[in-house]
Amino acid sequence: MSSLTGTRALTRLALRLDRVRLTVWVLGLAVMPMGTAANYLKLYPTQQDLDAVSGVLSNPSLVALSGPLNGVSIGGLTTWKIGVTEFILVALMSLLTVVRHTRTEEETGRLELLRATVIGRHAPLTAALLTAALANLAIAVLAALGLMATGLPVAGSVALGLATGLVGILFAAIAAAAAQLTQSARAASGIAAAVLGGTYLLRAVGDSGPTWLSWLSPTGWGLHMRPYAGERWWVPLLFVGFAAVFIAVGYVLAGRRDVGAGLLAERLGPAEASPGLRTPLALAWRLQRGLLLGWTIGLALSGAVLGGAAAGIGDLESPNQQLTDILDRMGGRNGLTDAFLAAIFGIIGMVAAAYTVQVTLRLRQEESSGRVEALLATRVSRLRWAASHLVFALLGTALLLAVSGLAGGLAYGAQIHDVGGQVGRVFGAAMVQLPATWVLSGFGVALIGLAPRLSTLAWAALILSVLLVELGALFGLSQRIVDIAPFAHVPKLPGSAFAVTPMLWLTVVAVALGAAGLAGLRRRDMPVA
Repeated sequence: MSSLTGTRALTRLALRLDRVRLTVWVLGLAVMPMGTAANYLKLYPTQQDLDAVSGVLSNPSLVALSGPLNGVSIGGLTTWKIGVTEFILVALMSLLTVVRHTRTEEETGRLELLRATVIGRHAPLTAALLTAALANLAIAVLAALGLMATGLPVAGSVALGLATGLVGILFAAIAAAAAQLTQSARAASGIAAAVLGGTYLLRAVGDSGPTWLSWLSPTGWGLHMRPYAGERWWVPLLFVGFAAVFIAVGYVLAGRRDVGAGLLAERLGPAEASPGLRTPLALAWRLQRGLLLGWTIGLALSGAVLGGAAAGIGDLESPNQQLTDILDRMGGRNGLTDAFLAAIFGIIGMVAAAYTVQVTLRLRQEESSGRVEALLATRVSRLRWAASHLVFALLGTALLLAVSGLAGGLAYGAQIHDVGGQVGRVFGAAMVQLPATWVLSGFGVALIGLAPRLSTLAWAALILSVLLVELGALFGLSQRIVDIAPFAHVPKLPGSAFAVTPMLWLTVVAVALGAAGLAGLRRRDMPVA
């Protein structure tokens, strides 16, 4: 029997299981570039309009945020606006898909049942990679066709679509290697996501400073393909080469471990728990501390890098209406630097919300894995168990935002020699994001309590929020539609007046959703498969 026996059947199974999830991902990521280009055609109908805005977008601070504007054209502007966001989202889709169909299947025991049939050793990993590759191929083709349909040049459209698909395939390969290292899907996803975050920071620093750093980042490679600006058709070789290396590593590691095990073996604990681990909160801390530490380090670095970049906004010699429009859409009005800080901490708030959702959904993971049954068989109540994890979703997110705000304030204050005056302002810009993240946590709890099989829709809510806030104005959506996103109600600090009312309403909504979810969790059957 070949090691790939059963690959076709497993691929069909994966595509069937993900038919809704992947369809949403593919259509959303394929439509975004086309919609962005169509709207820029309306906003900047003449070359004179494009020339006016191009000088603004060359500012190092904006380059750090979204990358360089490689070509003064609608295509170049579309790549600047949507490129990095598209690359990050397609990378997330790919790594989550691969981990879900490899490590998650092992962790739940389903893969062991499948391997009792005629299934080769490498068939599951191959099927997961093929599923991710097909999704990325569909995104690349549809995105390119959509851009061409708006009238953009064929070569640039193909280059941008190809760059998007290749970024996704590379991170699918990275996830394939990461899935062999640990025993938990959460840790494997965390490793791959940490690599993604690191590549974003390398690109941000490299694009606004030492250029060679951006060549260490796959998201930087996508921009270095220069769609619509003299395409570099040799850059895809970097993606192909590194993807091949990570896939080979994944296959080698998969052949050297047992099913359900990881190369990084977990240490056996003592026969009896220490007194500090004999409460649900202490157990939750033991389970969550590694994740919290990793996110804290990542957001501290992000806050410092982007906060330090804000000082460059003041170098603009002749701010104009185009810049005002751009920064308005990014989230601010009163002053260029304040608008930039409001924009970047709005983004950091949405990134921190990913941690919030991840920790909230740990409740569902503990239930579906069967581990919670043993815990609830003791004197621990359902609400007490749930509260032990939600503490980290609520207060852990507050810690992440506080650390990023402090790091950003220190970096920005040091750049302009006013640390004492800026730390508090930037810290406030970070902390006002907190109630919006709590709404997403409350939504996740509501799903877990009332419709547990749909709990992954909490991720869909986060992605929808990001798209509405970042692209809603550009696409000309009604403010009522944009207001569906909780982050649309966050005060734009620093610079704007602090409004208590929306913060209170966001908190009320979060509490109401959480209370409904906890009530449902208390009454429904457990576990629900």
